[in-house]
Parts: sequence; structure tokens; C-alpha cells
Amino acid sequence: MHPEINRYILAKPDLKKYLRAEPSWYRILARRPERLSEMEKEARLFNGQTWPQRVARMNQGLGMTINLLNMIKR
Repeated sequence: MHPEINRYILAKPDLKKYLRAEPSWYRILARRPERLSEMEKEARLFNGQTWPQRVARMNQGLGMTINLLNMIKR
């Protein structure tokens, strides 16, 4: 793997965690470093950082809060 790509990945803990979970990316990035942006997209999905995943988490938390408030009102 190219040293600058390695430094970039090591500087971002989320990418490092994803790379350890999916070791096939070591080979892919060693051969085609331009696919780094593709790996970053997959890492965001893996770490739950995409917009739909964030909205779903917020909705889940909001639903739990509403249920708690309803229980307190009774």
C-alpha cells in the first residue's frame, strides 16, 4: 500500500476499523489506490454514518422518548 494512503487511513480511526474488518481492501488499495473514495463510502455504511442510518437512529431514539413520556403521563 502507498505510504500516503496508509498515513491517511491511520489518521482516521473509522477507516482503520473498517480496514481491519474487511482485509480484502488492503490488496485492492495496494493495486488501485484511486479506489480509496469507494472504501470510504463503504466504511461510512459499515460504521452507520450514512444519512439514512442517522435518521433511523434519531427516529428510534425519539420513539423511545415518546413512549417514556406516555408511560410517565399515565
